[in-house]
Amino acid sequence: MDNEPVDFVTVLAPNGMLGAGFPEATIERGLRLGADVISVDGGSTDSGPYYLGASQPKTTRAAVARDLRILLKAAAGAGIPLIVGSCGTSGTDDGVDWVADIVADVQADEGLELRVARIYSEQDAGELKKRLDAGRIHALPPTGELRPETLDNCTHIVGVMGHEPIVAALEAGADVVLAGRATDTAIAAAYPLMRGMPAGPTWHAAKIIECGGQCTTNPRAGGVLATIDANGFSIEPLDPTVACTPVSVAAHMLYETANPFEMREPDGTLDVREAAYTARDDRTVRVEGSQFHVAEQHTIKLEGARIAGYETMSFTAIRDPHILADIEAWADLLSTVIKQRVEQTIGLSQDKYAFDVRLYGYNAVLGDLEPAQGAPREVGVMLLVNAPDQATATAVAKIANPLMLHLPTADMDYLPSLAFATSPAEIERGPAYEFVLNHVVDSVTPTDMFRIEFEEAAHHD
Repeated sequence: MDNEPVDFVTVLAPNGMLGAGFPEATIERGLRLGADVISVDGGSTDSGPYYLGASQPKTTRAAVARDLRILLKAAAGAGIPLIVGSCGTSGTDDGVDWVADIVADVQADEGLELRVARIYSEQDAGELKKRLDAGRIHALPPTGELRPETLDNCTHIVGVMGHEPIVAALEAGADVVLAGRATDTAIAAAYPLMRGMPAGPTWHAAKIIECGGQCTTNPRAGGVLATIDANGFSIEPLDPTVACTPVSVAAHMLYETANPFEMREPDGTLDVREAAYTARDDRTVRVEGSQFHVAEQHTIKLEGARIAGYETMSFTAIRDPHILADIEAWADLLSTVIKQRVEQTIGLSQDKYAFDVRLYGYNAVLGDLEPAQGAPREVGVMLLVNAPDQATATAVAKIANPLMLHLPTADMDYLPSLAFATSPAEIERGPAYEFVLNHVVDSVTPTDMFRIEFEEAAHHD
């Protein structure tokens, strides 16, 4: 990898997540404008703990393969690196291998010979307990102190890497870096930092482009191109009909941050209090004044998920105007009768299982924060049962079945008929997972918790 000093580095971010798709023409335009590296996020915790707990991808293989085929050919043709972070959605070792298998298939199909590095980020519970005993693991608010058994109960634990393992892979000659769990920004920041760009502008640019076109006036049109130099960075959309504005760029610091002026990375904190956003023309924004404060202690955040029981779901719909006039009272009655029937039927006390009744069409999303008033026209009722085993969860849902079909209010002199969405009404969802780690580890070195493996480029006749 060339490490000669440069005046600027240009990063192409095709979209917010590998497999989400993008117009191929936007990648071609980014290459013509001089992209030095392609970076794309492959995962997220946005969709909940299942993907980490089960080590399963959110995206379909066909969608990931489509995006990778375009990006691998683009990187090979331009002679620039391709970096993918949080492979397989959650960044588990299985996720890295899953993406690597797709890359291998694409390389074979297209006759490419790119050298691939896999960076594994899964953590061993036994090794983490040693660090816990040594006082090197700390809770992040509002999480309490970590107990050793919590680590043992996790089905998968990943460490969230910063840019350093990615840089190590690039410096060792990788053309393609497939990283396990990484900060969304690290994948875009790694190459510019390696080439000597200043940390403040680099991390700020990486934050702005982490979700591709979300910082533009049309997020559906494709990604963006960020050019970082000694004094700041410039950013423009890859689609020439779309614009970046000072507002659309600055607004992205509000996205997924507790503080819109600061963002913590493993090696320090981005500070944008003094950043100035200026329109260079009608579609390009220039940003200067970003700073980065290096931390005294490099840390790695842990993410872990464990099984929190087994779920069975059923869903019915109500249009009866009498019930809907006081839907909360009906929902309370449903909950009460379910508890009574479960104890009468299978002798199960309320501390042995749990369930939620969620009224879609009536405050199911905002709850007590819902500002709208008045009776709804129709409501979907979702019953979600959680129990220590699948059979128990399904038994509770089956006991609730006739209630969700015909439960009248106390003042009704007829049985209403409600409408199940499916037959059978009970849908077994399998194990349900919960996030249980919100802690950081004091690093020995920035790379000591991660493993890098290389695949030599295949040679095709």
